[in-house]
Amino acid sequence: MAIKPKFEGWYYKQQANGKTLAVIPGRSSTCAFILVVTDKTSYNIPFKLSEYRKGKILKIGNNLFSSNGIRLRINTKNISIHGDLKYQNLTPINGDIMGLFRFFPMECRHGIVSMKHDVAGKIEINGATWDFTNGTGYIETDSGVSFPEKYTWVQSNNFKQNCSIMAAVAKIPFAGFSFWGCICVVWINGKEYRLATYKGAKIRRVQHNLIELRQGKYRLIVKTNQHQAHKLAAPKLGVMSRIIKESASCPAKFLFTKGNKVLFAGTSQHASYEYEF
Repeated sequence: MAIKPKFEGWYYKQQANGKTLAVIPGRSSTCAFILVVTDKTSYNIPFKLSEYRKGKILKIGNNLFSSNGIRLRINTKNISIHGDLKYQNLTPINGDIMGLFRFFPMECRHGIVSMKHDVAGKIEINGATWDFTNGTGYIETDSGVSFPEKYTWVQSNNFKQNCSIMAAVAKIPFAGFSFWGCICVVWINGKEYRLATYKGAKIRRVQHNLIELRQGKYRLIVKTNQHQAHKLAAPKLGVMSRIIKESASCPAKFLFTKGNKVLFAGTSQHASYEYEF
């Protein structure tokens, strides 16, 4: 029997003019929430479960979220955030990132809505206006019971080249035991490359600030420089009781090769990164 999801959330990230804003709406077994992460700080805004209404458009209080954009109307003691963003030219991946594992009960299910898209609009945060006109966005989602006990995750589409990369490595409980698995998408100029445990990918190295994956002739190496991380609430047994740390924007180097051929080599000054071990 499949595990009934006890939490679900979406990760909406937008970047422009050297600024990063990640907004994470969702719900746990006990409450709804909106998490806000910027380059310099993070906020956790709780809501009653009754304020969480899921449909084609997700509504939490007066805030709206969809693949077409978001509307933020938040006023608390610590943060005032208002504005509207519109999304266009989304880049979905080919099929489910979970592969065959989508048919099995999993502690956490991951999904990718858009690897890269255009963002337009302005957001006012504590009186300062953030202009995301001609910006770039990314959307993913998670659901299940708990985040993995140990994992690392990196994502960036902030490159001079037309590229977007997401990679995650995690210790995954499954059928009474556990194993290390990975999922990864490298999108370059409209072409998608998928590296994943269910496709034979091997985790060669995973440590703080370094990921190396190999799958046949393909190899991905990511080196990050996590100079600052912000606290975020995360799910554990369906409740947002765990604290993780994320850098919404940090420098990272990416190298993706096939044999001796370099398919992509690039540096991002604004990659998003989590490391929980």
